Amino acid sequence: MAPVEGSTVLVTGGAGYIGSHTCLQLLAAGCKVVVVDNLDNSSEESLRRVKELIPDKADNLVFHNCDILDREGLDKAFAAQKVDAVIHFAGLKAVGESVAQPMRYYSNNIVGTVVLIEVMEKHGCKAMIFSSSATVYGEPATVPCTEDFPTAALNPYGRTKLFIEHILTDLQHSKPDWQVVLLRYFNPVGAHPSGRIGEDPKGIPNNLMPYVQQVAVGRRERLSVYGDDYPTPDGTGKRDYIHVMDLADGHVAALRKVRNDPNSGCITVNLGTGKSTSVLELVAAFAKAAGKEIPMQIAPRRPGDAAEVYAKTDRAKEVLGWEAKFSIEECCVDQWKWASENPYGYGQAE
Repeated sequence: MAPVEGSTVLVTGGAGYIGSHTCLQLLAAGCKVVVVDNLDNSSEESLRRVKELIPDKADNLVFHNCDILDREGLDKAFAAQKVDAVIHFAGLKAVGESVAQPMRYYSNNIVGTVVLIEVMEKHGCKAMIFSSSATVYGEPATVPCTEDFPTAALNPYGRTKLFIEHILTDLQHSKPDWQVVLLRYFNPVGAHPSGRIGEDPKGIPNNLMPYVQQVAVGRRERLSVYGDDYPTPDGTGKRDYIHVMDLADGHVAALRKVRNDPNSGCITVNLGTGKSTSVLELVAAFAKAAGKEIPMQIAPRRPGDAAEVYAKTDRAKEVLGWEAKFSIEECCVDQWKWASENPYGYGQAE
């Protein structure tokens, strides 16, 4: 496949966890990167460090502090140069918060995407890679999850991901010159091996790995493990954890696909490892990487948590030529390096 070198990519939410790692890999692949981010749940420091990690390409990254609902701001970001493709990460992503504030989620995630599409059309940019989620599988009846599984969303956050998938699918069907890749991520973990960029959630983490990390650095007392009576070997839920660098490379592979195959249409692809790891296995791997015990307590199951969810990954290999490379042990080593060197993320101690 031809290189993606020379492409200009606009990345919404590019200062966030997955966004910043993807920006780094795009720069490394020779792309110009235009980041649009309102810094709602991210920090501009991540982009400063991305530039620091790849100094000879630092000038190829431009940042606009802009919300995807801000049509005028988006218009300016697109007008400054010709954009070849958009990678769309921007969105609110806390399940509990989405239940408490559904309108905020529908407005930001769905209306924001519609505004983004309209601005893209105005500027003749018709390729989008969308950050979707395995949450669209709901509680799958069987595993592994294939891209053809029935979809269902169990909360407003998940529904926004599913609705946006439908919007982009309908758009591409009505306008065949559009190219869309819907990437359904499983559970992103890990950090750049340098320890300079990583996940920095504001408030109480919603996901297992950043919570474990905060217990390990002493920011939280102990981990709550929700349910130890699942039908799995150790009784705890099993998930497909994918290294954020693998995920970032999956986006570069998706970009390569749309830049090389103008008739790619609308493609849905799982990004996962095809393996599942239990909560206790993950905690043990992290404890080993950190060289310390992780205090934990067993709590009741959470409603809507499936016993086991992992990806079938054949399509990613076949269509994008991509597969995950990193093991769960490597994810934990990289996450601990980030955590131990940046115990308060990009900020200072509270």
